[in-house]
Amino acid sequence: MDFFDALNDSHCAMIAKQSVFFVATAAAEGRINLSPKGYDSFRVLGPKRVAWFDMGGSGNETHAHLMADGRITVMMTNFEQPALILRIYGRARPVLPQDADWDELAAHFDLLRGTRQIFDMTVESVQSSCGWGVPLMTVTKEREALAKYHAQADEAKWMAKTGGRTRSIDGLPTRPTERFIEGN
Repeated sequence: MDFFDALNDSHCAMIAKQSVFFVATAAAEGRINLSPKGYDSFRVLGPKRVAWFDMGGSGNETHAHLMADGRITVMMTNFEQPALILRIYGRARPVLPQDADWDELAAHFDLLRGTRQIFDMTVESVQSSCGWGVPLMTVTKEREALAKYHAQADEAKWMAKTGGRTRSIDGLPTRPTERFIEGN
C-alpha cells in the first residue's frame, strides 16, 4: 500500500481504462452511502482535481452528504491485469446546471440526457493497493436502462421527480436541479 499527495500519470492511465467506479460519502449521522457509477462519466482535471457527472436515478445521497460534510472517497478497481485498487480521498461539491461554474465543468464531458449534476472533487490524497483478492472480470457492455429511461423522459415529469427532490433518505437537504439537460 502506497500513499501519494496527488494523482500521477500511472494513476491517470489506470483510471482512463475503468468502466466502473465507486463513490463513498457519509454525514455525521445516518447511513453511509456507497454508490457504483458507470458510463464515460469520470474525468481527471488535474493532479489534484477530478469530476464526474451524475444522472438522476435513485436517491441523491452523495449530494446531501457533500453538502453536510464534504468528505468523499472514490475507488477505482482494475478488474483486469495488473491487479490494482486506487482510492482517491478528498472533498467534493455538487455543481448544478444553474451554478455559475456549470459551463466550465460541463465542457469536459459528453453529457447524457438526464444529467442532474457534476461532482467537483479536490484530491487530498491517493492510495494504491494490490487488489489481489479482486476477481478478473471483463465488461461486455453498459446497461442501457438508465440512458433509455432518460431518453424517453418527459422534461416536466423528470423535473418534478428529480429536480424537486430536496431531501436525502435520511432527511438531509439537497439543492434541486433547476434545468433539464438534453445531453447526447
